[in-house]
Amino acid sequence: MQSTETHIPSSGRLAGCTLFITGASRGIGKAIALKAAKDGANIVIAAKTAEPHPTLPGTIYTAAEEIEAAGGKALPCIVNVREEQQIISAVEKAVKTFGGIDILVNNASAISLTGTLETATKKVNLMMDVNVRGTYLTSKACLPYLRKSKNPHILNLSPPMNLNPMWFKNHCAIHTAAMDMLGGAGIEKQCRKTDILADAAYCILTKPKTFTGNFIIDEVCKRIFKKLSGSQQEGADGAKPSGPVAETFRVIQGAVNEEHVRSTQGVFQFELSGDGGGTWYIDLKSKGGSAGFGKPPVAADVVMSMSSTDFVKMFTGKLKPTLAFMSGKLRIKGNMALAMKLEKMLSQLNAKL
Repeated sequence: MQSTETHIPSSGRLAGCTLFITGASRGIGKAIALKAAKDGANIVIAAKTAEPHPTLPGTIYTAAEEIEAAGGKALPCIVNVREEQQIISAVEKAVKTFGGIDILVNNASAISLTGTLETATKKVNLMMDVNVRGTYLTSKACLPYLRKSKNPHILNLSPPMNLNPMWFKNHCAIHTAAMDMLGGAGIEKQCRKTDILADAAYCILTKPKTFTGNFIIDEVCKRIFKKLSGSQQEGADGAKPSGPVAETFRVIQGAVNEEHVRSTQGVFQFELSGDGGGTWYIDLKSKGGSAGFGKPPVAADVVMSMSSTDFVKMFTGKLKPTLAFMSGKLRIKGNMALAMKLEKMLSQLNAKL
């Protein structure tokens, strides 16, 4: 069964974040990796396949090429989650390469579509080693670094925790290479696409760290987050925001760097009225920095309210922030010292805007 919902657009919120994804050489894991890569994320591909498999497509190296082509940075690591030392080594390599780990996606799994009497003990041991022990060991290895992240997440993929039979009857199967091998020709007609899981994961991983301890079913993920969020990542008509405001934020997103983050250490939320308005943000606190439509990934230190027209003038050097504030065109709530830092950064960005 294929979803008829439109895909969730990338917001840039995972830019500079490091994701450690098990089983990311193909299937759901790779789909999540590619979704994050479009934001400019760093992806650790922790999977077993280093050499081409006789029946399953892709290796950690071909996945790395796709991730970098999508806009991310990739670190392929040979990892069998049944081997604790391989996990530890990959985590250490990730931290050395990218400086830390922000998100862990426990995606690697083993399945057997057989009844109890037909399932060998060896197969049961494999499923327990990968699905339970492997998830535990990887989480344990990543946890010290996740605790240092500004917005850490651990995402565990599993069958629905909701035991309503409707989910098991029609919705469990996702079309991957493993399903082709297990189900044979034509199985894809009975399955859903990996993009559904990638969209659901993206929804979760772009939420604040306070969103924790939840069981989310992919098919209803978007509806849940629309209710939980004060703003949407898409425009009112379902399309990506466009116009002068959106273009300004696209330029800001491309211009912010680690130096801006280091020198500013602040998160700014903008409530804009008029064409192209709504809630926008500039995050100059999280690693790498980011900017875009919607609420910021972490709590805002400063909230600025003004018209869209004055916002564009301010960010293109045609309206001084101080003058805008004194004349009542700009209202500021929160840390005024940080607001002054933003004005200083604006003078550096004006040449690019």
